[in-house]
Amino acid sequence: MEIVEATDQDIPVIHELAEKIWWPTYRPILSEEQISFMLKNMYSENALRDQMHGGIKFILVKRENDNVAFAGYSTENGSDSVLKIHKIYVLPSEQGKGTGKNLIDFLTDVAKELTIPRVELNVNRANPALGFYEKIGFQIKESVDIPYHQFVLNDYVMRKEVF
Repeated sequence: MEIVEATDQDIPVIHELAEKIWWPTYRPILSEEQISFMLKNMYSENALRDQMHGGIKFILVKRENDNVAFAGYSTENGSDSVLKIHKIYVLPSEQGKGTGKNLIDFLTDVAKELTIPRVELNVNRANPALGFYEKIGFQIKESVDIPYHQFVLNDYVMRKEVF
């Protein structure tokens, strides 16, 4: 397994991975209308390019030259320094193989290198990945309902202390 920094040339790959991952992941907990909307507004090639150029760093996970996962993160400094994971998605066929844990470990190492004491992410409160995040050391910081266009994102903000 190899983790590499994504570039503009990888935007179509991230877009394709999002399409392959979002439907099976969210179909049981979100409406098809919301999944389609989120894919169009957050994972279209233009939206990904805007995010990448707006300060979100993307990484890709490759297994035997196949792209199997991606993440997007940024750093927030100040009194509450945090490495914020905006996106972290693993193909269903890769789940249970250590890919997600390796991705989180990689991002935790980035936080350590930057002397950022915590990693944070949002997860839908109905997402089965909640148990995975708790198992690898994340704790629920708060429950939030975030208005997003005509939808409301029902999330937990989860945090893991790095040091």
